[in-house]
Amino acid sequence: MNSILNDIEQNKLVSIIRSDRSNEIVEVVHSLYRGGIRIVEVTMNTPGALKGIEKIKELYPDLHVGAGTVLDSETARAAILSGASFILTPTLKQSTIEMANRYDVPIVPGVFTPTEILTAYEYGAKMVKIFPIRTLGPKFISDIKGPLQHIAIMAVGGISIENVKEYLSAGVSALGIGSSLVEDTLVHQGNYEEIEKRASKFVNIVNKVQPSNRL
Repeated sequence: MNSILNDIEQNKLVSIIRSDRSNEIVEVVHSLYRGGIRIVEVTMNTPGALKGIEKIKELYPDLHVGAGTVLDSETARAAILSGASFILTPTLKQSTIEMANRYDVPIVPGVFTPTEILTAYEYGAKMVKIFPIRTLGPKFISDIKGPLQHIAIMAVGGISIENVKEYLSAGVSALGIGSSLVEDTLVHQGNYEEIEKRASKFVNIVNKVQPSNRL
């Protein structure tokens, strides 16, 4: 569990893949991988998400593939059995955290307030996902890291090329990136080259701001 979380903290970037066409997932991952992304999240409301996770794991053994938009413990278990390396949720639910911990798989629950952050940690989560961060901004991260510096934070919801540096400087452990990286229009157009370019830009910014031994 800790090694995967360490890899997430080292690489900083988690690409969120949400698509209405299951056959597009692998092509998207190809592009992200070529752009330097090594951690992806396939949302569970994507058709064929579980098979997508299995396929990605098969094609890219060195890629960490997580399941996102996990709403309950049953879905968490199904994702884990399909090979998900980690679980992300949009909300805080104790039973889901307990299920992931039972299988020794990292879970990053969605939280929004200091109380929820601490509660998630007390339930057994080692990292939390502040979502949607666009509502709060980077200053919220630096404020929270004062009293709760022992809890790793992933910021999700509104991360873009323009604000990556701000969030890293504020003290986030990781960033979840959705439409600013894997945009629906690009996917539907089959413009995977642009997705690769965007991935490279994000990776380059992270490497300049915070050089590390990436996967």
